[in-house]
Amino acid sequence: MANATEARRDWLGLMARAPEGRVAALLNETGLTQAFDWLRKPEIGTVMVRGRMGGTGGAFNLSEMTVTRAALKLACGTVGHGHVAGRRKDDAQAVAMADALLQTQAAAAIETAVIAPLKSEESARRTARAAKAAATKVDFFTMVRGE
Repeated sequence: MANATEARRDWLGLMARAPEGRVAALLNETGLTQAFDWLRKPEIGTVMVRGRMGGTGGAFNLSEMTVTRAALKLACGTVGHGHVAGRRKDDAQAVAMADALLQTQAAAAIETAVIAPLKSEESARRTARAAKAAATKVDFFTMVRGE
């Protein structure tokens, strides 16, 4: 069960980090979306972002962040949840739909059509960001004096 929980955590995180409209676009290409009932229509709110000094110190309130969440239930009874940063109702709905479908028989198709492209796109973004940061790296060195 822990494996399934970790897999779900990973795909929800991946979809939450996706660029605006990307999950919906990939999901629409599959044609696998189903009729559903809302458990929680997409709603916009804020969450408190907390930080820690040095990663290990005491927690402190850093700032508030706008998020959108949604929850839906497919006709088969499967429940999907979606949370995304910002004011993106359509994205929260798409994430919730993909989450629900990933828990059904359509999981393999959604994994191939939605999750795999998102993983490769995120990897490419991270590689590009790392290359850009590496280009600005300064190596400091100390010259030995002849004493």
